[in-house]
Amino acid sequence: MTEPLRSPLDAAHRRAGAKMVPFGGWDMPLSYPGGTIEEHLACRQGVVAFDVSHLGTVRVSGPDALPQLQAALTNDLAKIAPGRAQYTHLLDESDGSVLDDIIVWWIDDETFDVMPNASNTERVRSAIGGDDTTRTRAVIAVQGPLARARLADVFPEAASVKRFTVARLDWRGTPCVVAGTGYTGEDGVEIAVPAEAASELWTAILDSGVAAAGLGARDTLRLEAALPLHGHELGPGITPLQAGLGWVVGWNKSEFRGRAALEAEQARGVSRLLRGVATEGRRPPREGCDVIIGGNVVGRLTSGNFSPVLGHGIGLTFLAPQFDIGTGVAIDVRGSLLDGEVVATPFVTKKK
Repeated sequence: MTEPLRSPLDAAHRRAGAKMVPFGGWDMPLSYPGGTIEEHLACRQGVVAFDVSHLGTVRVSGPDALPQLQAALTNDLAKIAPGRAQYTHLLDESDGSVLDDIIVWWIDDETFDVMPNASNTERVRSAIGGDDTTRTRAVIAVQGPLARARLADVFPEAASVKRFTVARLDWRGTPCVVAGTGYTGEDGVEIAVPAEAASELWTAILDSGVAAAGLGARDTLRLEAALPLHGHELGPGITPLQAGLGWVVGWNKSEFRGRAALEAEQARGVSRLLRGVATEGRRPPREGCDVIIGGNVVGRLTSGNFSPVLGHGIGLTFLAPQFDIGTGVAIDVRGSLLDGEVVATPFVTKKK
């Protein structure tokens, strides 16, 4: 049996009493003693820090880096410039489904850090080239409406990195890469710090009054923000058009993997669309639960949980296009039906 990978912050999590779980081949903190709901609300109302070192990093560099990425990924890097980040997809050439959704950090003219999901790092590296540098660094995500205010006391240069901006910065003489990105629906930054300095930076951030949060809260936060998760709202058989993410497709580019299949789907029209569902009461709907409309099973939840902010259940599902916002649904949770309806997403928006 293969031993799970461990973050450079693994020892710190265990000392803090984190519940560790396997995730994408890594041992990562699911939650800390206060629990997922407490961590979730701390992010929505204040600030938390996540260890997201399980995410991959593929460094693509050199004069051919830009054309390599342009030919492989859906979004058009010509829309941005060095010092910016971009959300994009890697598609299956045969059917246009999403092999992975990715953030690209364009660090300088010829240097890109491509950030795949944990279990997809080698697949992405094989498609785009470059070097897997995942094990050389930790990635700390500081998220929430007070993220910048707290981070200003520890790493003020990082606190000033704007949304979807990328910068090389030094923290106490240690070179880091900082991006104004995240996966919570809140403001904040993600800091890639060399593995040997990760614990010192993590401790400094927590000592400034930032609470640690685990992947459980990160998942409920992304669900409230209706952000897709690979293997749930993205993956085999699911295209960007079905997921409502056509904006990540650079149709003006001459090529990208899966373009022909995506063009064919666009021409015939999508057969299903990703929708949000809200249910009554506190009982959470779960992934895999049947979605029933008019007595007929019309889909299954791809994600579902209790919303700590709204106080009721929410979920995501693919439905035929005619089932629009306001359509009444029932969700079958182990034989019990939860009443609900199709609703607009995101379920929760960040505070101004």
